[in-house]
Amino acid sequence: MSDRPSTPEPRDAQPEGSEASRSAGRSDRSEHSEGREKSDRAEAASGAGVSGDAASGAGKSAGPVSGGVATVERTADKGGSSADDDSAEPDQEEDWAPPSPAPWLADVQAVPPAPVRTATLWAAFATGVLSMLFLGDGLAVNLLFVAIPAALAAHFAAQAAGRRPRAWTLVWGVGGLALLAVPALRDADWPSFLAVVTAVALGSLALHGGRTWPAVLLGPIGVFNSVFTGAVWGWRGLRERAGSGHGRVGPVLRALVVAAVLLVVFGALFAGADAAFADLLGDLVPDASVSGGPWHVLLFVLGVVWALAAAHTAAAPARWDRAVIPEGRERGRVEWALPLIVLAVLFAVFNAVQLAVLFGGYDAVLKKTGQTYAEYARQGFWQLLLVTLLTLLVIVVALRWAPRDGSRDRTLVRGVLGTLCALALVVVASAVRRMDMYVEAYGLTRLRISVLSAELWLGLVIVLIMAAGVWGARWLPRAVAASAAAGVLVFGFVSPDGLIAERNVQRYEETGKFDLDYARDLSADAVPALDELKEPLRSCALRTIARGLGEDGPWYATSWGQARARQILDDRPVSQDADWSVCDRFNTDLMYR
Repeated sequence: MSDRPSTPEPRDAQPEGSEASRSAGRSDRSEHSEGREKSDRAEAASGAGVSGDAASGAGKSAGPVSGGVATVERTADKGGSSADDDSAEPDQEEDWAPPSPAPWLADVQAVPPAPVRTATLWAAFATGVLSMLFLGDGLAVNLLFVAIPAALAAHFAAQAAGRRPRAWTLVWGVGGLALLAVPALRDADWPSFLAVVTAVALGSLALHGGRTWPAVLLGPIGVFNSVFTGAVWGWRGLRERAGSGHGRVGPVLRALVVAAVLLVVFGALFAGADAAFADLLGDLVPDASVSGGPWHVLLFVLGVVWALAAAHTAAAPARWDRAVIPEGRERGRVEWALPLIVLAVLFAVFNAVQLAVLFGGYDAVLKKTGQTYAEYARQGFWQLLLVTLLTLLVIVVALRWAPRDGSRDRTLVRGVLGTLCALALVVVASAVRRMDMYVEAYGLTRLRISVLSAELWLGLVIVLIMAAGVWGARWLPRAVAASAAAGVLVFGFVSPDGLIAERNVQRYEETGKFDLDYARDLSADAVPALDELKEPLRSCALRTIARGLGEDGPWYATSWGQARARQILDDRPVSQDADWSVCDRFNTDLMYR
């Protein structure tokens, strides 16, 4: 410890509290050793003429161990006024600093990215231009046109940051592009929307990477954190290049403007000179009329912003794998296993009843309960779907509280949870059978096919959990995410509206019952199946869909389902004899058969 007095002599007779006095105080304090007591540091700061804020900072650095000593010394320096460690913090705003993040959050936070590359800026600009030109008329294959330069922007940014694509990165990226093909194939909005949302989630997951549950659950939404920071990052890079004497952005932009003017002028002249060329130009070139100027500008900005957000995420991703989820408190074997064994016994009894009903027939059950076939089916599915969801929740909680002392505990956990999972699969099969009965009684709808698909996916998740109990769970988070994305992809490719129409047409042929109002609300994907109906029912079902198709849109905004429906309706137009009076009367007859 130093022997110098706690209050050094003022230098050059500077008044206390001046800038020179502060500098002298800082110089003296820098000569102290790192092992000096925090109370001595606060005393030296006060004697050197440092303001109360510096003394406050010293008191804060003392921490909980020496906080009492520092508080007493500050009381003496300030004429008896007492304060805790944080009381002097707001005295001077310039010394304020934001609180440090929690340790696990500091590990997760992204490192600031390197300056944006020129290639990244050009890719983002191309994304904005393609968004402006192609996304204003609807969604189809044009989504792929926009996604490719955005993916290139992310690739260039990741390359500049020294990140190399891994196998799972390619899986997520290719899966996202495949999901964007669903709007190009299907006219129905609801599977297309689900596919686009899942594609964005997979893209974000590809940019972040990660294999743990926090990474898989939070990675799909991580790109939204870069929407603002990515735009600022790109703007800063653009200003640096525009202000640099060696920048080439300005000349290239001027060249592009001149080329665009030449194309517009001479293209308009050639179009006026030849009608065939005008038709070809109208089919190939997107509409960029002045009347839609604000909308096109907005699409351009959105395209650039999202491309820069993807690039910023690729350059500086959040490290969600570093987020550590604390393990639950370990329970004793009896306390942990007894409730699960009781639940497994209940599952076994229910499944035995289901097997008895399956082999003994439904007539005895319906006679005993007094329910109809349709009521029995409708009552069962939703409860069994909820049972499946709650079973997964029970498994997650049980794994957190499971005993983990040795091999005997691991065997107990695998045996109990494996049995519960196997019994839950029988419940899933029973739920699927109930939905099949429900469809036989009432027909197939969008809601029913959606929840049936969800139930099948939950069954797949249970199978994956059982496999993880045998081969380890390190791969489980990514496998669950991949199965969800694959389910959405298959759901879009099989054309849900087409399946609904096909199943209801089959039911009409078997029972004579048909929901005409529901068929009218389906998309153009249902036209091939509804075309199999006989007149006048065919024209009644297709009239509303044909009006919704309207005129041919641009090729890049027309799905394959729309094109196929137009071709069918052009070959066999809707009959004019099937007016609204005929269709309404026909619908009434079908509903009350």
